[in-house]
Amino acid sequence: MAVKDQLLDPVRGFTINSLRVSEERWGKFVQENQVLFNSFCKSADHQHLFICQDPDSGLSVNLDFPQTSQGKVICVSKTRPEALTKENSRNILIFQEARGKNVLNFITCVTEQVTCPLLSNLEGMADKALSTMKRQQTEAALMKAQIQGWTFLPHPDCLHHDRHYDNAERGKVSDLKLLQACDWTIIEWAELVSDFLQQDSSQPVVDGLKPLPTEEFQFWKSRLKNLLFLQQQLMSSRAQQLAFIVQEAQSVYWSILRDICRDVQEGVKEAEDVTMNLAGLQEKLEEVEQMQYQQVGDNMAFVLEEVRLVWTRSEFYCRPCRMVVLLQEICNLFIHLSRKLLCGEEMMRGLVSKPGLILDDVRLVIRTLQAFKEAYNQTRTQLEGQKKSWDFASHLVFFHLDNFLQRLHALQDVFSVSVKLYKLDQVVLSGVNGSMWTDVVQDLYQDFLFHVTVLSDCDCDPTDPEDRSFELHLEQFQIQVSDLERRLVSVLTRVLDTCRTSASVAKLISTFRFFLDRPLFHNQLRPALVQLLDMVLNELDQTEVLFHRKKEGSDTYSKFSPGAAAELCWTQQLRLRAEESVRNYMMLQDWCVDSAHVVQQRFQQIVDILQDFRDKMRSDCSLQLDSDCGLILELPLIQINQQGMMAVSGSHKLEALLRELRYVSKETDVKLRPCMAKIFSCRDDIIQTYLMLSHMVSCYNQVVGEVVQVELPLIKDQLQDLNQSLSELQRSTWGSEVVQQLVEQQTLKVLRFHSTVSEARANMDTITHIIQEWADLQLLQRSGDSLLLERGATQNSYRRIEEEGQELLHLIQLNRNLYGALDSSESWVKYLDHIDDKVQDGLFQLLLRSLHFLSNNMDPQTCSGALLAVSLELQETGSVYEPPVKSLSDFLMTIISDVYTVATLPPRITIRCQSNYQVLLQQRPELSVLEKEVMQQVQHVKKEAELLRVELDRYSHLWQSDRQAVMQEFLTYSRQLGPEELEADETPPTLKDFQREIESLQRLSTEVTHLDDITVLHGWLQVDLQPFRDSLLSIIHGWKNMYTEHLLDAVRDSLQKVTEHDGDEESSSSSSYPLTETIILLGAAGVELPEHLSAQLQV
Repeated sequence: MAVKDQLLDPVRGFTINSLRVSEERWGKFVQENQVLFNSFCKSADHQHLFICQDPDSGLSVNLDFPQTSQGKVICVSKTRPEALTKENSRNILIFQEARGKNVLNFITCVTEQVTCPLLSNLEGMADKALSTMKRQQTEAALMKAQIQGWTFLPHPDCLHHDRHYDNAERGKVSDLKLLQACDWTIIEWAELVSDFLQQDSSQPVVDGLKPLPTEEFQFWKSRLKNLLFLQQQLMSSRAQQLAFIVQEAQSVYWSILRDICRDVQEGVKEAEDVTMNLAGLQEKLEEVEQMQYQQVGDNMAFVLEEVRLVWTRSEFYCRPCRMVVLLQEICNLFIHLSRKLLCGEEMMRGLVSKPGLILDDVRLVIRTLQAFKEAYNQTRTQLEGQKKSWDFASHLVFFHLDNFLQRLHALQDVFSVSVKLYKLDQVVLSGVNGSMWTDVVQDLYQDFLFHVTVLSDCDCDPTDPEDRSFELHLEQFQIQVSDLERRLVSVLTRVLDTCRTSASVAKLISTFRFFLDRPLFHNQLRPALVQLLDMVLNELDQTEVLFHRKKEGSDTYSKFSPGAAAELCWTQQLRLRAEESVRNYMMLQDWCVDSAHVVQQRFQQIVDILQDFRDKMRSDCSLQLDSDCGLILELPLIQINQQGMMAVSGSHKLEALLRELRYVSKETDVKLRPCMAKIFSCRDDIIQTYLMLSHMVSCYNQVVGEVVQVELPLIKDQLQDLNQSLSELQRSTWGSEVVQQLVEQQTLKVLRFHSTVSEARANMDTITHIIQEWADLQLLQRSGDSLLLERGATQNSYRRIEEEGQELLHLIQLNRNLYGALDSSESWVKYLDHIDDKVQDGLFQLLLRSLHFLSNNMDPQTCSGALLAVSLELQETGSVYEPPVKSLSDFLMTIISDVYTVATLPPRITIRCQSNYQVLLQQRPELSVLEKEVMQQVQHVKKEAELLRVELDRYSHLWQSDRQAVMQEFLTYSRQLGPEELEADETPPTLKDFQREIESLQRLSTEVTHLDDITVLHGWLQVDLQPFRDSLLSIIHGWKNMYTEHLLDAVRDSLQKVTEHDGDEESSSSSSYPLTETIILLGAAGVELPEHLSAQLQV
């Protein structure tokens, strides 16, 4: 039912003026809160209406006081408990406004400290008004107490000073009314106090709610405050006045009032005791709430210890019902913390993205809650036998917790099996049909992904045990997982049937080990795995057969190990093979417990056979090794053959012996005989000595084996001294004393000698490399895309050869110091001659390469493009080449001279001759032949260049004839007279004659234009014809202009005559050429009339 506007007119007017709200906003506000406004207007039970305006939330309306409001509050109150009508709506409403939480204090203070005293002291003020204000004061105090959760004890309205009663009779009547009012007040107080004292903290639990311990703590704190408030009211002056009245009147309610006071006092004592004892537990639980969840489990014992202290110390709280409620609330707290950790709304989505992490969290929560139950059981056991023990049933405490744990175990199963099924993505099966079975497993994995995605998309909270919709999803998923497991077991059974070795079975089981703890797998795969016993026993039999076959057959046990050691290693490998088979069996011993002793017994038989064989081999090995060691100890350290090459005596035997000793050293039962013990005791020294000797021999053989004939005389004396020193090593044996020190001394000598010779040879290699780079140097080369030859050797090449020549001298000097040779010694002179020949040959190759470059690039058969370039130009004297072709010989001779100059740059190495290398190289016939070939090509190209120039002289009349004379002759005879014509008839030229000459010149211009820009002579000389062509076209253009200028002059004269005769065109007919035809001829010749002539034509 809608609220009528006229009933709320007073409220609307006051609110709009006070809160500055628009009419439109007020109407919308009333429509949004119709229910509250209807309740206030139509019901007599609601006497107050509070309209608030907050900066954040805006307008709001409440029937109870808004405790959180911080803005302005309008309090609309009824003066009487009745419904609003059109008649009383303006009379019974009282409006007051204040700021937020100060409203009640404001109303109460104004009523108590202002309104009531004024009305009490004013003479003539109506008693009704005073009574109304006192009632309003009581209602304000009641409202304030209700908001704070306290119980307010109202006082009778007539409880005041009796100064209004003048005579005794009237006073007696008043006392009866007052006593009756006091009796009714005591009855009301008894009901209020009784209702409050009957309140219990277990009520939310009884109502089926799941309160937290904070509500328990808050209940007792509020109870204590309320009881103190009741005690304060009962001790007030007005309450004492009421008590005095009923006591004096000997009212039957006096005993009730005393019971009320006693109950309140006892309640205060109880509340103080409980509050004080619960403080420690509250502090501990608050501390637990602030912890990381991983730390909560370790604090369960401390929490239960605080609970135990509450039970033992509190006088009033040691009741089973209260302890059950407290423990249930603590369970609710841990359930709340656990659900907060698991994030129930997001938990199932993590089944796809991070199931492992969530599974860890679920297991952590289960362990934590189990730790709480264990701590509870320990505390309960600790209290047994005491006066105060927990004799209540445990299921009353853990009813909700057990349901929650049951749901967690279900979730644990879901995530556990999901984590295992996710591993199917990495499964790859081997074998003949491994690819096919792998595809089948992957199909299973894809089906699992579909099912787990469907489960993860459910919108329910899995951590809420009361949410039954999740159980339906869970049951469906478990059915699907069971089907997947049956299919997977079928695959494994078939794959197991194809396994032929215990290793393949063990590998397969290892691949799916994460599923073996599932009941279905354990039951279904057990029959298929019994065949593993037969496999293992068969493999052990094969190991024994292999041993006997090898023992009775060939003596070769290994290609890479010495004989005796190979036999020992072979038997060890057989044992490892048997152990591997047993290990594969032990992997599944839980499945085949009954046959374990059979495998162990067979394995022990094979081990005994191998051990007997190994004992015999150790004895034989010891005798053979001792004999070999005796032979080695008598061998000399080194020996030198007839070719002068050195070798370590018995090196292969020594290496084999040391290798066999290394293998045998791993066998602890081998007996060490005298010779064997001697070598074994100093095995490390022998190895070190052998390595030094091997290195020394290698260095010595490198010096001797790589010596060249010219080097041998230089090191001959040093080599003889070294051989004499090494003879001591030839006389020493491996059994001699201080062998290692002797070898170290001789090794140092050989290494020094090897270092000296190696450095000298490295210097010689550097010299050879420098000379080879000279031979590969490109002195002559084309200059990029221009195809022109870069004249002469570059300065960089000159500088490089000079610098490297000095480096050659430096390296030669270093070698002289290294060899210790004298400058005048014959061996050193031959050494220098050897280097000098190398330098000479390198320079020869450099010159030969350069001249070959010229010869090949000037031969029409082999040249790859133009080598040199000239241009043909038209000068006053005629056509000429620039640069002149005649100077090509001098130019190429200069290039050849520059090439030969390179041979003068390196210093001469030999001391037998002082001349430079150029003098020697110029005498080489190979170079002379190439030089002649180059000059012959130059002569050929000169002839071709002259023929080209003569061919282009056919246009010579154009630049040799006198242009003015030819024009004069043309104007006289209309043509050019021949050489034999001395006289002719004068015939002035016509326009056709001019046209003939102009067209002839145009044909010549076209012919010249089509001349090639560039032509190559003899395949290597590039001639640029463009300068000649441009000059000739300019001359032709001049001849053409001579004729056209004459015609332009004729047109200019004709137009001038026309102008003089006032536009009479007939006057122009006296001209030599028709005006119109002349203009047309000039246009055809590409000549445009000047602007002033064109203007005259238009006029």
